[in-house]
Amino acid sequence: MAKKTYVLDTSACLTDADCIFNFGNNDIVIPLKVLEEIDKHKKRQDSVGINARKIIRSFDELRVKGSLQKGVRIGKGMGILRVASHNLESLPLDLSKGIPDHEIISTALGENESNGNRKTILVSRDINMRVICDSIGLISEDYTENEVIKKESDLYTGFRSCLVDDQVVDSFYANKEVFLDPEEHKGLKPNQFIMLVSSSNEKKTALCRFYTYMKPLEEVMDYKDGIWGVRARNKEQMFALDLLMDPTIEVVSLVGKAGSGKTLMAIAAGLDQVLSNLNIKDKLKDDTYCRTPYKKLVVSRPVMPMGKDIGFLPGSLEEKMAPWLAPVQDNLKFLTGDDQTTLDDYMERGQIEIEALTYIRGRSIANAFIVIDEAQNLTAHEIKTILTRVGEGTKIVLTGDVEQIDNIYINEMSSGLTHAVEKMKFNDITGHITLKKGERSRVATLAAKIL
Repeated sequence: MAKKTYVLDTSACLTDADCIFNFGNNDIVIPLKVLEEIDKHKKRQDSVGINARKIIRSFDELRVKGSLQKGVRIGKGMGILRVASHNLESLPLDLSKGIPDHEIISTALGENESNGNRKTILVSRDINMRVICDSIGLISEDYTENEVIKKESDLYTGFRSCLVDDQVVDSFYANKEVFLDPEEHKGLKPNQFIMLVSSSNEKKTALCRFYTYMKPLEEVMDYKDGIWGVRARNKEQMFALDLLMDPTIEVVSLVGKAGSGKTLMAIAAGLDQVLSNLNIKDKLKDDTYCRTPYKKLVVSRPVMPMGKDIGFLPGSLEEKMAPWLAPVQDNLKFLTGDDQTTLDDYMERGQIEIEALTYIRGRSIANAFIVIDEAQNLTAHEIKTILTRVGEGTKIVLTGDVEQIDNIYINEMSSGLTHAVEKMKFNDITGHITLKKGERSRVATLAAKIL
């Protein structure tokens, strides 16, 4: 295969600090303007800042080996990395010369002119930059190395239908042990929810939960009286409550569109297990019994609208955070019967904590029920940082809608929530369900569907 030259945009470098190692034996060109832009982000206290500092260190290590201007071999069997200046003479007159994106494009155009028959490809996460490149005859592509799925519909849902013989459904309802054949029903994951469908009558079904092929299917817990006043309105919500109320499942992820109930159910389950002594599902898979003592409910969400910087807002930390944690407060007030006094009392006693995700780092949270809302806006690195805060006896719930991502450096396929769902689905202490229906109100459901 012929060697290619890849020109990397700032967005690719700030999305993945190891991007320079992902192009095999092809050569890489870093426009000088990209180094300038990376430098502007190095002091940020989020994943973008982390990536900026990390890739700068990588460039410095390569600089020690040789000249970045002349080119340095990235590694054994890999291509050469070189830093190049822009070539504004090759830029079309319609494109303004003072815009950083256009200077980066001009660098790629200059490389394309000097490379002869070798392909020059500009790699960028910026959609409009790729559109401009195509418009002027320059090959471009998105940076997809950090994507764990090819398209949004490939995301693991946590639910599957299995066609079985009629007697299998009857046996399950008769409380007999039912096992699924690993050859006939391949690829099932721990804690995946199954709908058994009779092969002779498709309306004859049974809902159950899969553990392993060596263990029988279990009935899904149906909390008919509700959890802290919240009742399941569809099968996906019933599955979600089953995971949320099971202390053996230490990591739960809930993905769903606006109004699907993911955050409300997560907080309700947390309140129930922290503030009440209701008899929950304590049975472990090895038939022993225990109860995980959650001593507090911790609810957090990223502060995306502010660029994760709230320092310039007036007031105390609580006053700064109030606008961005208002949705969490709304859910808590709803679940406590709009009783602000009761909610304040729980918070004063430390049984409920609400804080920005920025302040989670550095903590070790034990014996807590943690809910991370709007997790779709987190990168894979941020999700890892959060999960490594989890101490003994703690359950963590990640909720989000991958269709509503506000972080410009990630998408539905590379979101930290997507990484968590896809990479943790093989473990028996994790569970996931995708909520399909909106249940907030008829107006919310209609708007989500047609607008």
